[in-house]
Amino acid sequence: MRNTVTERRATCGRQPVLLGDKAIADIVITHHARLRYQDRVDRRGSATNEIARWAWGWLKQGRMKPYYRNGEDVYLVDDDLVFVAEFTEIPGMYTEQAKPVYKMIIVTFLGRMSETIELRDLKSYYSWLRHSRRMTLMKNTRKRK
Repeated sequence: MRNTVTERRATCGRQPVLLGDKAIADIVITHHARLRYQDRVDRRGSATNEIARWAWGWLKQGRMKPYYRNGEDVYLVDDDLVFVAEFTEIPGMYTEQAKPVYKMIIVTFLGRMSETIELRDLKSYYSWLRHSRRMTLMKNTRKRK
């Protein structure tokens, strides 16, 4: 995530919330994620603080779950909203069980499954995207020759 602008919500200092096997104490929304949220989820133009507050609420209520069984990067909210997140360890912070505490960095929002049917199977969707882009490039190359 080099050269990525992030905006943070002051969630540090709160009691860590478990997501799978990770204790999350902070949520960071990237600029890209905010733009994608406004474009694909809520067209009102939500502020970064609102999005982070909603994400913290989803996390505390247990509404977030992994998209894949063993995956740690794509998550679902209410079995509908799909987003990509990364985790970084917060140095010097540990739970009572001596496990590290993490910061969740929401990288992008992919959209809602109820609106974009392709999100129901991400592997085939990304495969289709790669194939269609490759075919478009090949077609444009033929036109130039």
